[in-house]
Amino acid sequence: MSESIRENTVLQNIGVHWRDYYELCKPRVVALLVFTAIIGMFLATPGMVPLTPLIFGSLGIGLASASAAAINQVVDQKVDADMRRTSHRPIPSGHLTNRQALGFAFIIGALGMAILIYYVNVLTAVLTFMSLVGYAVIYTLYLKRATPQNIVIGGAAGAAPPVLGWTAVTGTIDPNSLLLFLIIFAWTPPHFWALAIHRRDEYAKVDIPMLPVTHGVEYTRLHALLYTIILVAVTMLPFVTGMSGLFYLVGALILGGIFLYYAIRMQSGKDERIAIKTFGYSIVYLMLLFTVLLVDHYI
Repeated sequence: MSESIRENTVLQNIGVHWRDYYELCKPRVVALLVFTAIIGMFLATPGMVPLTPLIFGSLGIGLASASAAAINQVVDQKVDADMRRTSHRPIPSGHLTNRQALGFAFIIGALGMAILIYYVNVLTAVLTFMSLVGYAVIYTLYLKRATPQNIVIGGAAGAAPPVLGWTAVTGTIDPNSLLLFLIIFAWTPPHFWALAIHRRDEYAKVDIPMLPVTHGVEYTRLHALLYTIILVAVTMLPFVTGMSGLFYLVGALILGGIFLYYAIRMQSGKDERIAIKTFGYSIVYLMLLFTVLLVDHYI
């Protein structure tokens, strides 16, 4: 088969299954990661972000994140098939094969790396690749099945995008960008543990050692509360260090107070829906917190 015919076959395959490839990328997760990366870009400069790192940095980081998500779905396909929340995904539903998914993941991952190397900078590409490996390999292949602290340790990969965005603009790793990393790192455990509490029976069914499966729901609720307190404390650091001002402080306290309210309500266990409500708010919380950071940066 000639090279041109092979390329046409790949394009036709993607055209037929474009919705499945789109879902393979976990678009909502990738959108949140790219959003925090873009905020990191804006916080890295006092003025407007140059268009080259803004466009190509966002594109490269997004493609790498999508590649990691696709690899995650290949590795987790058997687990996904047994969980109601994930059984509709492209691979367990039979819409895509392993070969199609891995080929797609390789193509978009390589494209993302090339874009970052040639249009942004090598440091951003290296850090992005490390994040991809951290999520797709270290977390998905090992940590997820090895320890109930999988989310705590593996959260480092998901916390990297603001640092990647900052580095895309400056070419350096700035201490302030590490504060953004720390915020997401502290946010990850209560965010995922709330979901794990709600889906504990499904995680137990597929033998994934999430904290509510190995240590019980009460233990997980307590740790979710403790990490939420840590999160609220960590979100004060941008103000304490002078990175952000009063507008951010007020916004962070209000948003953090609401998160604490949800975490405290989870302790009673009276409302079976409170865990999934907490999970939902945690996503809104992170988006609003980073939006407040951005607004504060320009006022």
